[in-house]
Amino acid sequence: MKCACCDDKECRQGKDCADITDGIAYEGEELRSMRTSAAIEARHYMEKTRLEEIILYARDMGYERLGLAFCVGMEKEAEVTQKILEKHFQVFSVCCKVSAIDKENYGLEKLHPESFDPTCNPIGQAMILEKKGTQLNIIIGLCIGHDILFTQHSSAPVTTFIVKDRVLAHNPAGGIYSGYYLKKRFGIDE
Repeated sequence: MKCACCDDKECRQGKDCADITDGIAYEGEELRSMRTSAAIEARHYMEKTRLEEIILYARDMGYERLGLAFCVGMEKEAEVTQKILEKHFQVFSVCCKVSAIDKENYGLEKLHPESFDPTCNPIGQAMILEKKGTQLNIIIGLCIGHDILFTQHSSAPVTTFIVKDRVLAHNPAGGIYSGYYLKKRFGIDE
């Protein structure tokens, strides 16, 4: 499968290109999630921001307890997000550096070799939010790899609100929209 390179996208017209439709059944919570997502798209297409969509989704799913797993470098964004979400939900947030585990304990490269350098603790973040009984966890700027570990260990469903990209002001898609960048970095002509 190379759907990204397909010019036809006949699946948009109902073609089962992968011959898997008969083997999939959305039921229970998965069907509820699909219905909620479809309703948000149908009712609010190009009208709501990602944060507003998260609020609608969580409310329509009946979630009351949300978790924020955030990067310490995005503490302001996490604080504002928490204040907004607390108007609708009970919100628990946990910083990536929770428990201050020394990188030396795992032989990890250090950003600041001359001083104590704590590693991020995505498994710890997931554990803490599980203890709080969160029903939906939201990632705010976790590093690549840490976001994956957090998602793998989260007992609640996970969505991403902010993706970390230190070079592109946390807008990783920005590089894809720049023909100059694509050509210079990856040798791709638009």
